[in-house]
Amino acid sequence: MSTNLEARAWVKVRADELRRNYTRVTEAVGAGVRVLPMVKANAYGLGVVEVVKCLEALDPWGFGVATVQEGVEIRRMGVQRPIVVCSPVPPGEIGPAVESGLELFVSSLGTLKRIEDEARAHSCVAAVHLDVDTGIGRSGFDWRTAGEWVPRISEPREHVRWVGYSTHLHSADEDEASISEQWGRLGTALADLQGRGELLVHVLNSAGIFRAPPFTTALVRPGIFLYGGEVGASNPSPDPVVSVHARVVHLREVEAGTTAGYGATYRAARSERWATLSIGYGDGLPRSLGNRGSVLLHGAFAPIIGRISMDVTVVNITDLPEVSLGDVATVLGSDGDGAITIDALAGLAGTISYEVLTGLAARLPRVWV
Repeated sequence: MSTNLEARAWVKVRADELRRNYTRVTEAVGAGVRVLPMVKANAYGLGVVEVVKCLEALDPWGFGVATVQEGVEIRRMGVQRPIVVCSPVPPGEIGPAVESGLELFVSSLGTLKRIEDEARAHSCVAAVHLDVDTGIGRSGFDWRTAGEWVPRISEPREHVRWVGYSTHLHSADEDEASISEQWGRLGTALADLQGRGELLVHVLNSAGIFRAPPFTTALVRPGIFLYGGEVGASNPSPDPVVSVHARVVHLREVEAGTTAGYGATYRAARSERWATLSIGYGDGLPRSLGNRGSVLLHGAFAPIIGRISMDVTVVNITDLPEVSLGDVATVLGSDGDGAITIDALAGLAGTISYEVLTGLAARLPRVWV
């Protein structure tokens, strides 16, 4: 965790806002519902070690990851809560996962057998979650063929302990009806498994938590909302957690006709003043923002001109005469009365907030405040 505010560019993360978003989730689902915050992809790019430490004090049920390596890293921090790998695991990583006490999603009978074999070899009992595909198509047992696989997973297994059943919502942020449809499919698939012990059913992601409270079950899996990303037009807006900043490292006055960037896609129409910022697509600033996006300097918007380079970006500051060398530009976040939200930046870049956050490069220090 860096505190070096003299860096060329950096990511600022607000711990209080992260915790506040988590608390808003717990308030939305009500008492008795457990929370599995997703901290995959280095906690959506913010730093998994710091995020886990921040959320530990709020007593989550566990932590959700996408890879065995991510789960092992958290376990090595001394975390004893359940750590659930919510994506299919390559066969060669099942052994280390079982050895580290990670809980695994099961999407096929072959994977279930490999988990059982590894647990037997390690003289332990592996904790698993049944992954049912109700429409997203990327993993899970097909809900339409439950008659084929339900009897097989119901067989007694000495080295496997079923923890819960799960499915993943594919359009919760866009289509409320799809939540009900997927819920019904899950119920149809698991009809023969109902009443078999105290198993957790977990379905709702960030959007589902706020859009479909009737389907709240024993466990929810919030993700992007915790980190400040919007989760649907009719849902509450999260508190902003992340901002990105860079320094002005070069200033110049240019004549009309001067070009900027690779391909010379920008040409000054008059005498202008430009500033070069110490951030580029190598830091995770989307290249598609060239000639489209803006940054904030002294609370005012300065348009990005020309194509964004790997390490630097040029902005037009003709109307901002107070900008000086070493000033801090806000690429994402607020400055004075101006603000650039994750979703607004993602929209301009033609992508989503998830990709913006996870795309922030490791060379940008994460500064926690």
